[in-house]
Amino acid sequence: MKIVADADIPFLKGVFEPYAEVVYEKGNAIGPRTVRDADALIIRTRTRCDAALLEGSRVRLIASATIGKDHVDLEYCRRHGICFLNAAGCNAGGVMQYVYTALFALAQKNGLRLRFGEHPTGSGTQCGEIRAGEVPAGEGKREKETETAVRVLGVIGVGHVGSKVADLGEYLGFEVLRNDPPKEREQEEALRKGIILPEKAVRYCTLDELLRRSDAVTIHVPLEASTVSLADGHFFSRMKDGAVFINTSRGEVVDEAALMQACGRLSGLILDVWGGEPQIDRRLLALADIATPHIAGYSYEGKLNGTTLTVRGTAGFFNIEPLKEFTAPADTPNPNHLDLKGAEQAEICDVLTGIFPIFELDRQLRDRPQDFEQIRSNYKYRREFYVNTVRHDSIGAERDFGRIP
Repeated sequence: MKIVADADIPFLKGVFEPYAEVVYEKGNAIGPRTVRDADALIIRTRTRCDAALLEGSRVRLIASATIGKDHVDLEYCRRHGICFLNAAGCNAGGVMQYVYTALFALAQKNGLRLRFGEHPTGSGTQCGEIRAGEVPAGEGKREKETETAVRVLGVIGVGHVGSKVADLGEYLGFEVLRNDPPKEREQEEALRKGIILPEKAVRYCTLDELLRRSDAVTIHVPLEASTVSLADGHFFSRMKDGAVFINTSRGEVVDEAALMQACGRLSGLILDVWGGEPQIDRRLLALADIATPHIAGYSYEGKLNGTTLTVRGTAGFFNIEPLKEFTAPADTPNPNHLDLKGAEQAEICDVLTGIFPIFELDRQLRDRPQDFEQIRSNYKYRREFYVNTVRHDSIGAERDFGRIP
């Protein structure tokens, strides 16, 4: 058996060698000649798997150590009997970490006020809606006229990643709005069949409501036909004036021309993904408040998870018994178990940016946008954070907001 693997997938070298011939190539260098006699490909998003690569090969399995699917022609694979596996949810904790690190960093940079619960569990007093210039209830001084307050978070797409972002938002005490029509339909069917009880159902809202009410909007949808240019001119026209926009999904989900036109109405723009990567639009880069080279999910734990799921899936397909329960070993325990109880906005910002110095990465990209791919490839995987406080949710389960379910 022969496996062709992306040389940049961490923790993989040496794992399959006792059971197969393994050839390692850079992801964007994997070509038809390399895969012609391969039985399996283990890849990342930088390898496009379509007829141009696969025609005439004997490939039976494509395993991607990422959550994405848009780099693989799934219809071609279906027609030719090629199994595709991805590492769904592997980087959910890392993207959650990115969203909140970036949001708290943006707030400190732009003078935004994050209005979350008095206590991180969300059980403390929650603040009412506040607009620039208004006096919050119970406070004696007037807010600055230019200050923007962020109290309501809108999460578009609540799969593996979006659900973690939404859960941590509620844990911190933000009001969270969820929009995900497929998930909403699944829940309606489960309610109809009595699989879940009404009191345990998640509340979803329409996209219109989410955009109208949210002070910060973050997108976590897969890239497919229905989501290309989801955030277009009409989308941005429905957002609140002074809202924050965050995209960590795929660049093509956003109509970048429309986003640039809307920037004057936003109080903050956080972008990790871009159309046409690695050739990104320098004008949009200049408009973004925080800009990074597609590394939101690049955490040490996320890479451990991705390789673990990929090895297990490949072992299951080829019936390699010793690897079916494989776990990529961590070099050191995770040191970032946080207690955020009672912490102020600036304190949380200092803690999160101490773990993940996001502005250093922002500076690198602005200084060398032509080196987008190099900065991304050489990025040292950060450690995620876990919250040290357990909250019991509506189904009685203990939630650890840093881990994959």
